[in-house]
Amino acid sequence: MRVRRFEWEGAAETAAALRSWAAESAPAVDVRPIEREVIDGGDATLLQLTALYDATERAPEALRVEAGAGEAALAAVEPGLREALEMAAANVRTVAEAQLGSATEVELPQGQKVSVREVAVAAAGIYAPGGRAAYPSSVLMCAIPARVAGVERIALASPPGPDGRVHPLVLAAAALCGVEEIYAMGGAQAIFALVHGTETIAPVDVIAGPGNAWVREAKRAVSGTVGIDSLAGPSELMLVAGHDTDVEWAALDLCAQAEHGPESPLVAVAVEEHVLDAIATATEAAAASRPSVADAPLALVRVPELEAAIALANAYAPEHLELLEEDASLAAGRVSTAGCVFVGRHGATVFGDYVAGSNHVLPTGGAGRFSGPLGPATFRRRISQVEVGAEAAAALAPQADALARAEGFPVHGESAMIRR
Repeated sequence: MRVRRFEWEGAAETAAALRSWAAESAPAVDVRPIEREVIDGGDATLLQLTALYDATERAPEALRVEAGAGEAALAAVEPGLREALEMAAANVRTVAEAQLGSATEVELPQGQKVSVREVAVAAAGIYAPGGRAAYPSSVLMCAIPARVAGVERIALASPPGPDGRVHPLVLAAAALCGVEEIYAMGGAQAIFALVHGTETIAPVDVIAGPGNAWVREAKRAVSGTVGIDSLAGPSELMLVAGHDTDVEWAALDLCAQAEHGPESPLVAVAVEEHVLDAIATATEAAAASRPSVADAPLALVRVPELEAAIALANAYAPEHLELLEEDASLAAGRVSTAGCVFVGRHGATVFGDYVAGSNHVLPTGGAGRFSGPLGPATFRRRISQVEVGAEAAAALAPQADALARAEGFPVHGESAMIRR
């Protein structure tokens, strides 16, 4: 694990230094040529790219996974694992349903009524990372909120393994969510196929789901053509430790995040220097004995007081923030930018990753300053409705006419005044 200490320079300055250091590990990615290939080549290009990058031993003959594969995979899941999947799905669904809003309507003094209501998008594309590993939890985190939001069509894309097949656990999770439209494709090309469509794939309205740097940059490229959940990049964790923090627990939390890869930035913050030393020692020891833990960057930051730690968290906007100190509950209310806050010594990020009910698709790279967790709202849009009767039109027309003419649009004014 690559450990570096940062001097406290103030919240904004220290956060900027942390982001700059983490960015040194990020690869340079240009997805534009892939987008052009997918638009021009359609299914044939997708199959070629899938054979090149994913299905290296046996390329699939078709992009779409055969009907019934999900239900068959779910039936074959070991009982204990199926129980875990079902618990996670139930908790994610409960939290998602609690987030649904309702229509609002207001009648204004001139007599017109304005209401805003929400409707689901028609089609959503879900991306679940895959290939040599399986991430059924990402299927649950994306597909369930989409279902709760009322989306009728959900298309799932997941890269196949070397044998050309989507992982059975991904298929099983899709079956739990009632998703039957599944495509064996991954990477930037999968995002572009879902957005632009091919001979086999109809375009969608929203793209959601985590992925690597290529997936993230593809989502950035199509944002505006479709809606996206967020630019979920390398996973990250900031941990605020107190004098009573169990450093072994903290070390495992940091190592768990480092399993996501060498680009996942880790930050440990504490007031006491000896606490940081102990966490660094324990984390390096834990990482050395666990092959799945990548050589991720671990930043150590000593702050003058707890308030400075919260200020740093708000400036840094981490994807995951663990408050492992005795005043965690009080401090949590002052956090305003983290994607998800885990409160208290038992609040490990892993629970949010899988079974707590919160969503693990979260803003990264500081995007928590302007976005939040994936939820039903990701798949819904607002529609305004205006009802103007005769009396309201008469009352509003002169003012509308005055403003329209002031902006150089006289016919706008005529359109209002004719109704007076």
